[in-house]
Amino acid sequence: MKLFLKEHLLLIVIQIVQFSAVMCIYWLDGYRHTGPALYSIMLGLFLLSGYLGYQYYSRRQYYRRLQEPLRSLDESIQRLDQAPVAEALERLLRQQYRHYQQQLAAIQQQQQEHLTFMNQWVHQMKTPLSVIELTVQDIDEPEFASIREELERMSSGLNTILYMARLRTFEQDFHIRMISLSEVIHEVVQEHRRLFIHNQVYPDVQIKDGNLWTESDPKWLFFMLSQLVINAVKYSAHTHHKVIISSYTQHHQAVVEVQDQGVGIPASDIKRVFEPFFTGENGRRFRESTGMGLYLTREAAQRLDHQLELESTVGIGTTVRIIFPSYQRKD
Repeated sequence: MKLFLKEHLLLIVIQIVQFSAVMCIYWLDGYRHTGPALYSIMLGLFLLSGYLGYQYYSRRQYYRRLQEPLRSLDESIQRLDQAPVAEALERLLRQQYRHYQQQLAAIQQQQQEHLTFMNQWVHQMKTPLSVIELTVQDIDEPEFASIREELERMSSGLNTILYMARLRTFEQDFHIRMISLSEVIHEVVQEHRRLFIHNQVYPDVQIKDGNLWTESDPKWLFFMLSQLVINAVKYSAHTHHKVIISSYTQHHQAVVEVQDQGVGIPASDIKRVFEPFFTGENGRRFRESTGMGLYLTREAAQRLDHQLELESTVGIGTTVRIIFPSYQRKD
């Protein structure tokens, strides 16, 4: 109703001005019989009201649709009314909807091609990296140690790209089963042993409540825990401190915790560390930061129905926990 009145407000004002002008002309001409004049004005207002009432009644669905928000895109192409303006608007919306669908299909095709290319490229790059790693792994020369370090960085970056691409099709790329948290922790530590050695940081694995089993995807959990360990080592480099990786139970839930004694995260950055590409104050000091590790970890945790908690104090260190809703204890 408000939209209808706004649309016809000018017509109503013009009619009132017109009636007033006619009355003034008759009055100035010496006509003093107000009864017939008022009757004619009432008749004009009645006809105007009748016209406005008919217009609103015949187009009420049209005005209602314009005022109500759309709950889905398909509602925009529903039939509005048989009035000429409504039919013209309906045709316009249908044409716009078709253009939108065509553009959306083209963009989705481009994204799928890009995703396929990225997956193939990452796998192709992994093969020469593996060959180079096998070539230099048994050579103890100092310069080859630097090569191995750079190979690990490249491999870690490729894994990040691969998992970022897989995140778009997460529903097609995960498999939930019962896994041992202690086994995953030891696999992650073993995978990144050279990273610990090079950065002079020591892993301290603490399995506090026995061998805990929980439901998760082993591949994604390995990636998530790897990202937390890499961050912990990166921000504790050359301190000779420990990175404590532990599993325990708390409030009937299983917890995997990664705790470092590094530089910590400023309080102003904590709320944004899970945003993509956000590096914050530490990112200016450690230029290797990409701002994607914690973002991908949080996104994977949400899709797997795991909770992610982060606590940090500047100069003391950072603690990140992955919390699982249920667990089993096995010997």
